[in-house]
Amino acid sequence: MSKSLGNSPDPLDLIARFGADGVRMGMMLAAPAGNDILFDEALCEQGRNFCNKIWNAFRLVKGWEIADNSEYSETNANAVQWMQAKIRETGAEIQDSFQKYRLSEALMAAFKLFTDEFSGWYLEMIKPAYQQPIDRKTLQATLDIFETLMKIIHPFMPFITEELWQALEERKQGDSIMVHPLKVEALTDSDRQLLNLYEQAKQVISGVRAVRNSKNIAQKESLTLEVVTTQQSPLATLHPIIKKMANLSEICCKEKKSEGSQSFLVGTQEYAVPLGNLIDTEAEATKAEAEIKRLQGFMAGIEKKLQNERFVQNAPAQVVELERKKLADAQSKIAALQETLAMLK
Repeated sequence: MSKSLGNSPDPLDLIARFGADGVRMGMMLAAPAGNDILFDEALCEQGRNFCNKIWNAFRLVKGWEIADNSEYSETNANAVQWMQAKIRETGAEIQDSFQKYRLSEALMAAFKLFTDEFSGWYLEMIKPAYQQPIDRKTLQATLDIFETLMKIIHPFMPFITEELWQALEERKQGDSIMVHPLKVEALTDSDRQLLNLYEQAKQVISGVRAVRNSKNIAQKESLTLEVVTTQQSPLATLHPIIKKMANLSEICCKEKKSEGSQSFLVGTQEYAVPLGNLIDTEAEATKAEAEIKRLQGFMAGIEKKLQNERFVQNAPAQVVELERKKLADAQSKIAALQETLAMLK
């Protein structure tokens, strides 16, 4: 944006279209520390969408009915502890960014905390079944977490956070979120262990979902998950959450994965999803054969390039190394596909 060129947008017009908070967020995203402002209206639109996300999450939580006789489950208690630890971790990151005047980085940390961790994971973990009530203790803990998140986001988006903070509970006349300081507690060793466990659990859930998507299995179909190990599952305490989030009927430990299963790794731990009659084996076999044929053609091109002495001698070392890595990756993919093909047949 340049005053002399006259290409600066009219802020009142932007506010009318995207809201004041949306424009504030767009401006901060457009101006990372030390860089020129490369303005794009799409960033203001992203800010408006974030406001909608916050508002919809508030409506969801406040819309849950309470069951006083419902127990505070260990699953929900663990989820609450994890979200509180995540807030402490991100809060420290935001404070560090503030001290370094990196406002756009602090904003992105707050944005991801709300959209990814709170909305994308936490609410799904504790959300009751369709048209079912939630226990009072979980709801109160969630409202407390939401209030803390409003305090974190308030410096960036003061209007919507003030509005929702006032709506969370009855406040005193003239009271405001801006005079309630945010206290960020230090992260403990137990917090770090819990965060690490949940990161692994999230990868397992994502792995199961990826299998569903790749095999076109409907979300309503309940699956079984095998932990390929001779010992107790490293995530045994989080199995209820994994089962709920990935729609699993069972999680079991097996020394060897079942035939006709799709496997994936989380770190060094192997997991497998038995597919049974859930997929069209003939169609999957045809798809695997087509992919093997494509990869073989891809490999032939790389091998021809690497057999060319002029290319190997004249090309930069990193380029040659990259081609060799592509070849090795293709070979490993073909081996995995051939193993899958053997199981399907």
